[in-house]
Amino acid sequence: MKAGGSAGHRPGGGGIMVRPGRLLRLLTLLKLPCCLLELLLWEAARGQEMYAPHSIRLEGDITLGGLFPVHAKGPPGVPCGDIKKENGIHRLEAMLYALDQINSDPDLLPNVTLGARILDTCSRDTYALEQSLTFVQALIQKDTSDVRCTNGEPPVFVKPEKVVGVIGASGSSVSIMVANILRLFQIPQISYASTAPELSDDRRYDFFSRVVPPDSFQAQAMVDIVKALGWNYVSTLASEGNYGEKGVESFMQISREAGGLCIAQSLKIPQDRKDKTIDFDKIIKQLLETPNARAIVIFANDEDIKQILAAAKRADQVGHFLWVGSDTWGSKVSPLLQQEDVAEGAITILPKRATIEGFDAYFTSRTLENNRRNVWFAEYWEENFNCKLTISGSKKEDTDRKCTGQERIGKDSHYEQEGKVQFVIDAVYAMAHALHHMNKDLCADYPGVCPEMEHAGGKKLLKYIRSVNFNGSAGTPVMFNKNGDAPGRYDIFQYHTTNTSTPGYRLIGQWTDDLQLNKRSVKADACSLQAPEPGSALPSASWYVKCLL
Repeated sequence: MKAGGSAGHRPGGGGIMVRPGRLLRLLTLLKLPCCLLELLLWEAARGQEMYAPHSIRLEGDITLGGLFPVHAKGPPGVPCGDIKKENGIHRLEAMLYALDQINSDPDLLPNVTLGARILDTCSRDTYALEQSLTFVQALIQKDTSDVRCTNGEPPVFVKPEKVVGVIGASGSSVSIMVANILRLFQIPQISYASTAPELSDDRRYDFFSRVVPPDSFQAQAMVDIVKALGWNYVSTLASEGNYGEKGVESFMQISREAGGLCIAQSLKIPQDRKDKTIDFDKIIKQLLETPNARAIVIFANDEDIKQILAAAKRADQVGHFLWVGSDTWGSKVSPLLQQEDVAEGAITILPKRATIEGFDAYFTSRTLENNRRNVWFAEYWEENFNCKLTISGSKKEDTDRKCTGQERIGKDSHYEQEGKVQFVIDAVYAMAHALHHMNKDLCADYPGVCPEMEHAGGKKLLKYIRSVNFNGSAGTPVMFNKNGDAPGRYDIFQYHTTNTSTPGYRLIGQWTDDLQLNKRSVKADACSLQAPEPGSALPSASWYVKCLL
């Protein structure tokens, strides 16, 4: 029988409330004894037993945590912004879909139902850290001997569910923050999207694993692409933060080790900015100071990609820059809307993936009636169909159009499966396979979860996670190396809009430990200026164009 879900609620309470965000930020910087740490965490959680006011709770014999960017970052002073339809809801629903599939599979975890507690990170590391208190509360010993109700009787506490492992997070900075807390309580974590090289450090992030390859593999692939195209003089551009800065850092380090590649400029896009337009216009102006370095290697988030392309267009530089985009660009269309001409010829990279047909059938059949377990689905519905539900708390204020509830995803709205859906499913299955093998070893003659497995702990589960090896949702092997990293497998695309009957991304190669690039498929004007000979003046006649013909 499949587990049903309900939303968690923020309990009322008086007294002084400790802001967990401020406390936890300090905990990530200080090395404290475990006993003191538990005391501080208990103080942070006291009075708000379930910190997450909105969460998905599915009952089960074993509970998995889930962390998803259901909402974007909010403006200053507000933790959460607009709902994220693809990166948030698609990925969250992929976890629910995977749980349904596992719970209905008689051969995987028989006699065991997987439940879940799924939280919204709001795309913000500090907010995610606060939410993650929910996952560790069951492991904190609470002394309630001096607590009494107003009638003098001892209170009855509802014990929080024990979360044995966490699926997530999405952004690397969020995973890093959360990993610092989860490792202290030995709760294994499997990410479906965090690719920062820093997370490969098994001494600091020993309970962290991921089903996507780290950016160090991606950076190597991008260096190989640039060198294969005959370019030796490029600039780099990174979104401020762990993903962008570490990605560029890896690219530069690998390029130095490989030799034959010069970096003209390495620029950073600030995140806390008052005027987006001015900042991006300034970046384009800076890039034009080295006009011969037309190739720009970019590790940036969706919004920054969109803004930098718009700034290039405002500067009348259509066709000047040759973009080499990381997996956050991948094969996305949304950052390119209304500025496709600036992105013409862009070469991008994306972990090998496949569309999961079963998920498409599942998601397009979701309605307001059959998907009440997702507490954010009504908000998604309003945003997806641009209509307003007649419910209290509706956030849709830019339309008077009423939702009928009869709208259908993919029929009355555009639908395309988000690129990380496969990896969410693989992450959930990796946890399930680990639990399955653990259950077989510890509970051989016991139906369900035996006491020995109940008290086995996260360190034992981690060993089973690192030992999994199975064919994932796309038919490719899911496994982890000693650092918890997945193998590096990438597809390479080039974006075309002109001289083609089918505008969009075209597959031009792949990278699995080494580069296989179909140079005949690379557009002929993909050319860049080479660096000058050592000691020559800038500019000089030694600069020349080298194009792939």
